[in-house]
Amino acid sequence: MLNLLPTTLRFLLGSLLWLDFSQPPAVLPARTSLSFQLRHEHAITNDSRVIFSDAVPLFSADSYIMSTSTIQTHRPQSAKTFHSARLRSIRYGQSEQVLWDTTDVLGPNVEERETLLTLAKMTSNAYTSPTASDWYIADGWNKSTPFGWEPDADGIRGHIFVSDDNSTVVLSIKGTSAGWITGGGGPTVRKDKLNDNLLFSCCCARVGPTWSTVCDCHQGGYRCDQECLEKSLIGESLYYSVGLNLYNNVTYLYPNADIWLIGHSLGGSLASLIGVTFGAPVVAFEAPSEKLAATRLHLPSPPSTQHITHVFHTADPIPMGTCTGITSSCGMAGYAMETRCHLGKVIRYDTVTHLNWSVDVRTHSIVQIIDRLLSEDWTQEGQEGRTVPEAKADDEDCVDCFNWEFGSFQGKS
Repeated sequence: MLNLLPTTLRFLLGSLLWLDFSQPPAVLPARTSLSFQLRHEHAITNDSRVIFSDAVPLFSADSYIMSTSTIQTHRPQSAKTFHSARLRSIRYGQSEQVLWDTTDVLGPNVEERETLLTLAKMTSNAYTSPTASDWYIADGWNKSTPFGWEPDADGIRGHIFVSDDNSTVVLSIKGTSAGWITGGGGPTVRKDKLNDNLLFSCCCARVGPTWSTVCDCHQGGYRCDQECLEKSLIGESLYYSVGLNLYNNVTYLYPNADIWLIGHSLGGSLASLIGVTFGAPVVAFEAPSEKLAATRLHLPSPPSTQHITHVFHTADPIPMGTCTGITSSCGMAGYAMETRCHLGKVIRYDTVTHLNWSVDVRTHSIVQIIDRLLSEDWTQEGQEGRTVPEAKADDEDCVDCFNWEFGSFQGKS
């Protein structure tokens, strides 16, 4: 419903739904475990409405158990100042101070392989329904009752998992549906591709002279109009805007719960962008680099983004930022995946060096991560005692689209 309103009014109403983070933080245990069950499916209709469907009890009976650890995160003290700062930046290119609250929350223990494996399975399930054969289940799962989404819903999809005590909610967001990567299509393919090309290309998916761009900001050669580009990312039906509405709906359903965001590919990048907005823990698998998109969306930058964790491997050219150019696999499929700088920290599996994997876009699939990468501990020289590679901050010197010139070019001769 919010997405049917103008952007300014939607920001104002969104601030009324924003959780009050000003309460004193609770004392958290250093590490514990949580058990999650499927509670809801979520989807976006053709007119950008967020819809939820409660899980049938037989489908929600299975549990996903994982360990947690304390994560420090930064949340805006008020929605009003956050939206005011963002709108001022969008309209006038001026910064405005945002005050942040530093708080400790329970998040997933990303140093444990079993936790990442469980999250990856929950992420994979965002692509499918509990009745499908590719739904990851535990022993005893009953699949006899039909269950699914509206057939023509063509936007963000996924599932909502809730802990037994309702203290924690995991929002799993579907990534790009494309047969060339995941083995399936569906009604979301067109919008998925539009969002990919807007968020992760340097300039409207202008890869070559034969390409049809997704916005009208290219000004010849390697020049792109910055204001035009930024306006193209705040459309009412684009996934980031819809994602804010989705998150607010979840907080309305579970006002006292911690919310984690997870996703694969495009879904992981969206999880990160929503997570940096609300200060929610994020785990993103094989996600395209979203730091440039956060800048173009004028998201106020918190003191730290270490509550966001990216998990990917070096044989996947999409998160590595190497699936570029007209002759690349991405280019030949019509995707301009040109960014390479991530928010937060990165758990990088060097599968090219240690496992002799070839760089191949087909390794991008979340199923490859589950079956080939997270199925056993990562035991490499110099990392004894660890089950996954160490999470490290992404390269501070990383630069996106270095060969492009961005400025005010439209309307000038």
